[in-house]
Amino acid sequence: MTFPLFADQPTLLCPNRMQVHDIKQETADVWTLSLFSHVTYDYRPGQFALVNIGRSGKVQRAYTLSSTPGVSPFITLTVRQIADGQGSNWLTKEVKAGDYLWLSDAQGSFVCDGDQPLLLLAAGCGVTPIMSICRDVLQHTPARAVTVFYSVRSPQDVIFADQWRQLAARHPQLILTLLAENSAEQGFIAGRLSQDLLQTGVADMAARRVMICGPAPYMQLAEQWVNALGAAGDSVVTEQFHQPVAEPQSDQQLTMTRLTPLSHFKVPVGSSLLAAMEQHLVPVNAACRAGVCGSCKTRVISGDFTTSSQMTLTDAEIADGYVLACSCQLQGDVTLA
Repeated sequence: MTFPLFADQPTLLCPNRMQVHDIKQETADVWTLSLFSHVTYDYRPGQFALVNIGRSGKVQRAYTLSSTPGVSPFITLTVRQIADGQGSNWLTKEVKAGDYLWLSDAQGSFVCDGDQPLLLLAAGCGVTPIMSICRDVLQHTPARAVTVFYSVRSPQDVIFADQWRQLAARHPQLILTLLAENSAEQGFIAGRLSQDLLQTGVADMAARRVMICGPAPYMQLAEQWVNALGAAGDSVVTEQFHQPVAEPQSDQQLTMTRLTPLSHFKVPVGSSLLAAMEQHLVPVNAACRAGVCGSCKTRVISGDFTTSSQMTLTDAEIADGYVLACSCQLQGDVTLA
């Protein structure tokens, strides 16, 4: 027996049923799906949810809830279409208004606590949680200063373009800087974010809560720059939505053993546990693939490995051998439950 038994049923990971109200194209490769739920769905600005992909309930992917609770009329998912992306292609090409989606409870710690003035740094699709947080702060704490630097490839790639213009016109405490790497036009700075731009645009860096979301190299550089300019370490938050893929360290092989049913697999040393399991068709759920959502939780009985994230795992689970497969790098022979 498989679960769910029918297409329109919840799964253990995604028990929240929502209907698609409409789908809006934001840019050439980005769409926003507006959803409504007939029951309360609690989430905080900046969080994400897992979404069942297709009708089997076997595949999930993680997407930011780009809406803002109490402000946005719908719950929204904003999705960039990736050429070989199973989730993004299904959501942007096959799902239609009136269809139903199944979401997990809201997850993630990229949320805005405290009352410090904000510096929000976003690149590309990393703007989705930034917009959710920005709307919330402008609506509910109008005295709080908000500075946004948003980097895109070209002006045509700005996600939520109309909303940004409306927010900037309506809220004088919002300082919005748009940067375009190519074809910059009026209202844009040509080029990329730099430490000099941040130094010129943010005089009170030490007082700011800094939130950064975008590709990993962008986040790494931005974090280095704000720290160099005096940002307090505990006030800088980044959103990791992709785990760097670890390359095997050598030509050496290790043995991955699965106890139920008993089976043995050869795996290159340095592989991630998730990659090894997927390569050998060992069942595993994987959604965010960044050590955040917890869907790939796997029990390791014994072995030689390192981990780069234990988010969502309890102390008891860690003591019992559970790891996040996407964040577990195999160094020697391992045995799975």
